[in-house]
Amino acid sequence: MRTYRYPNRGSARALRLLGVLLLTLSCVSTAQAQERRYLFEVGLAGAYQSYGDSTELKGSIAEMGRFGVWLPLNFGLEAEGSIAKPKIKAGDTKVSVKSGAISLLYNVPVGTRSSVYGKLGVGGTKYGPGGSCSSSGATICGTTSNFPVVGLGVRVGMTPTWMLRAEAAVSPNKGTTGPATAKRTIKFTNIGLNVGVSLMLGSKPLPDNDRDGVPNNRDRCGDTPSGAQVNEFGCPTDNDGDGVANGLDKCPNTAVGATVDSSGCPRDSDGDNIADGVDRCPDTPAGVLVDSTGCPKDSDGDSIADGLDRCSDTPKGATVDALGCPGDEDSDGVLDGLDRCPRTSIGAAVNASGCSSSQAPTRSPSSAPTQPSPAPPPRQAPSVSPQPPAGSARVLEGVTFEPGSARLQAGSYVELDSIAKFLLANPTTRIEIGGHTDDSGVPADNMRISSLRAEAVRNYLVAKGVPFQQMVARGYGASAPLTPDTTPRGRAANRRVEIRQLPPGT
Repeated sequence: MRTYRYPNRGSARALRLLGVLLLTLSCVSTAQAQERRYLFEVGLAGAYQSYGDSTELKGSIAEMGRFGVWLPLNFGLEAEGSIAKPKIKAGDTKVSVKSGAISLLYNVPVGTRSSVYGKLGVGGTKYGPGGSCSSSGATICGTTSNFPVVGLGVRVGMTPTWMLRAEAAVSPNKGTTGPATAKRTIKFTNIGLNVGVSLMLGSKPLPDNDRDGVPNNRDRCGDTPSGAQVNEFGCPTDNDGDGVANGLDKCPNTAVGATVDSSGCPRDSDGDNIADGVDRCPDTPAGVLVDSTGCPKDSDGDSIADGLDRCSDTPKGATVDALGCPGDEDSDGVLDGLDRCPRTSIGAAVNASGCSSSQAPTRSPSSAPTQPSPAPPPRQAPSVSPQPPAGSARVLEGVTFEPGSARLQAGSYVELDSIAKFLLANPTTRIEIGGHTDDSGVPADNMRISSLRAEAVRNYLVAKGVPFQQMVARGYGASAPLTPDTTPRGRAANRRVEIRQLPPGT
């Protein structure tokens, strides 16, 4: 250690050094609570002690012992003593130096076993006297000095009861020296550094009833569930604020406001991938496409939600059926709702408003209904009764679709309306709606389009008020041809929709 010619300057430098070290150690995380309650501390250390210039002594090794009592609130009271035999600078004569001090310590826990501490106390040192010290002529011989002690140290837990301890201390001394007739006061500063071990006697593990790693004396939430992550005060952490603690939360990134289950995962009652609590439309039908708030999208504004709308690019103002597809009652190429002359004769040439040269508009486009109209009223009653024989199938000759799609053509509505009236009048009758295709194309595609067409017929009948449970829709693809004829006429006959009455109880 260095010695200082000017005591005040040496003390200032040492105190600045201790301040920097204390600031550095104070930044060490103290998130974990100490594992044990300490009662007594017994320790031994080796020290290096430097002396102020006024002592005329060289720095030396010292032996040190200490005994401490731990007090509440992280305080402690400690007594220590040391013995050193430094040499006089003017020769090799050794001087016996005995020191003792009593200090108050404040301990700052670091982790579960270690701590840093600061100390402040008072002590005294006796230099010599007699013997070789007196004969050496050193003025410090026989001097007794008193001093305050300022120190900073650290304990590192090697086991629950054994600590490695290191400490630096500064002692500004004041004493008297010289013969009784010529006493004079001297001031000097001693600086010491010691490293040793301490044994913690009578220490006991701190209780932790909820086993969250934070002992009861610091745990503000003493009933934390097992497995939950806690903060330094023993209270559960919840990063996503859903009320389920980290460690138990299986969905730790839940959106703010979402309703969650007991595992912390969002609920989604309508299955639209927008969590309850965030979903503004929590009863969206299955299959509907929704926006970021969980409400149905309707790209063409026809009141049939995307995902259910088979014709999602319907012109604005056109009336649509239950599948969202527009109709053309008079088959003049101008869609219902946009057609100002909706009763044009079949085959008549019409203008962009749907009127022939001999017709005057019967309604303006602005009067077109804004709500979807599933079908126009039938022009005539079907010539054949819609009731299918039990167990046998009947082809719906008037039901046709746009080529390659499941979009009902307007001419299909007459026969389907009659089927709807029959089923409404006979609620105990159940039917199967079977879709069929010809054998051209990929079998998987045929099966798909036939299923979609059967569902389109069922959806139309549901829109007319027929209970959903009264009908079964099935697609058969090309597996059940009506005729083996592969001519265009034969293929057209195989592309059909059939209904069959189901036996009671099926």
